[in-house]
Amino acid sequence: MFRKLYEWTMRLAGTRQAPAALAAISFAESSFFPIPPDVMLAPMVLARRDKAFLYAGICTLASVFGGLLGYAIGVWLAPLGQTILRIFGHPEGEAEFRAWFDQWGLWVILIKGATPIPYKLVTITAGLARFDLFTFVWASVLTRGVRFFLVATILKYFGEAMLKEFEKRLNLYSVILLLLIVGGIVALKFVF
Repeated sequence: MFRKLYEWTMRLAGTRQAPAALAAISFAESSFFPIPPDVMLAPMVLARRDKAFLYAGICTLASVFGGLLGYAIGVWLAPLGQTILRIFGHPEGEAEFRAWFDQWGLWVILIKGATPIPYKLVTITAGLARFDLFTFVWASVLTRGVRFFLVATILKYFGEAMLKEFEKRLNLYSVILLLLIVGGIVALKFVF
């Protein structure tokens, strides 16, 4: 299963439609979609290292605009925002995240935006909490840009060796990645 998905993603990464697909996934991930844009960014950079920073820029901009949609969901469509939070394991999400924003404010965006934690949780709850929009936007540009440009830089310069190792042990790394994501989400649920 992982092999077919991987091969499909690698084929798509080498096509003309890849930048648009990357933008769509990055936009959607910041507001409602469960899959992070790294699944497209990584193979695209590996397929075209000369465009690594262009792809990171596309990913960053689309993520910020998607974040604005997430923010708007929190502000104007609170029931939808609360439903999305419940789906991602935060049934009391609005109260939890309001407390986070009250206590930590800007740091919530800066730290969570750079991690693989679903960014939609931050964007929607920033809207629910009516966090300052200007601060939200510049912090999103900074944190998402750091994340995506770091991924692109690492893959641009060290990607070939990493790709060979990854392809050799694709199933093992896929299971490890899945366990890390699930474990991280469960850990966050108990910590926060």
